[in-house]
Amino acid sequence: MADVVMADDGIAFDGATAETGPLGGAETAFVALAEALASRGHRVEARSRCRAPLCHKGVSWAPLETAAPAACDLFIANRGTRLIGLVPQTRRRLLWLHNPAGYLNKPRNAWRLAWHRPTVVVTGPYHASTVPGWLPCRREIIPYGMLDCFRHAEPRDPPPPRAIFTSNPLRGLGWLLDLWVGRIAPAVPGAELHLYAGPAVYRLGGERARCMDAVLSRADALSAQGVRRHEPVARERLVEVLRGARVMLYRGDPGETFCLALAEAQAMGVPAIVQPVGAVGERVADGRSGRVAASEDAFVEAATAVLRDDALWREWHRGALATQRGLDWDAVAARFEALIG
Repeated sequence: MADVVMADDGIAFDGATAETGPLGGAETAFVALAEALASRGHRVEARSRCRAPLCHKGVSWAPLETAAPAACDLFIANRGTRLIGLVPQTRRRLLWLHNPAGYLNKPRNAWRLAWHRPTVVVTGPYHASTVPGWLPCRREIIPYGMLDCFRHAEPRDPPPPRAIFTSNPLRGLGWLLDLWVGRIAPAVPGAELHLYAGPAVYRLGGERARCMDAVLSRADALSAQGVRRHEPVARERLVEVLRGARVMLYRGDPGETFCLALAEAQAMGVPAIVQPVGAVGERVADGRSGRVAASEDAFVEAATAVLRDDALWREWHRGALATQRGLDWDAVAARFEALIG
């Protein structure tokens, strides 16, 4: 049994938050790893911007201002370099990255990394390519796990032509709406594009919230073209939504280092059409669980085909179920555990 401390200084959340409402990918991963480590018998303390202490599924949550232990076996700083030194003494210090790592070049980050020399954990090959080459730290690639609720879908019959988008609206939704209205919807009578997205997931404010509202307001005006907007939903409800989806359409984004939304859809057997932008090409088995489209024309062609062709849909649906369920969080926790040494 090891003593594990995890810390995050982003939005306010804790283990209960993940069960009662929508949560972003990095926060979902943080909660899932903490609970998986606790399930493996470790003592896990989590620090975040949560409002009050909470013991949930074996994890002891407390606000960041609560004093952290002076020592532990494994310390995981989530995203921010400000937290790297939160626990003074530890057998293994990790910096778990969820975004492109170029920000580590900033002087205020560089000196912390040089001083503490944490092991940097990234989620895949694309993500690893964004880590500055000068960084004097060991690197480890550990992909996200998949929550159990997404990993046990059964083969099903083709759903109606209902496309879905469950990612960040600032990551290509405007582009997708252009293609949907101009080229995809006219080619597939009765097709719908369902959006489960909004600022509630990211707790945004200011200019980014206004930009997100602008693209979502545009979506609201496209009901005649089959666009349907919904509020983001918690994971259990998302399982039902994905079960009724025909295809996930997502261009990708240079800021996308894993894309848990896409991984969840694929694990549920939902074919996906993406472009090779950011890490999204790593989430789709091209030609088996969907299409990694090299061009806009190829994206439209694949989207139109899978919305209309039941045989193609069955092929990609079965391919996704066979190859894209991913690791469970226990397996991911075992990889983190192995880093203790």
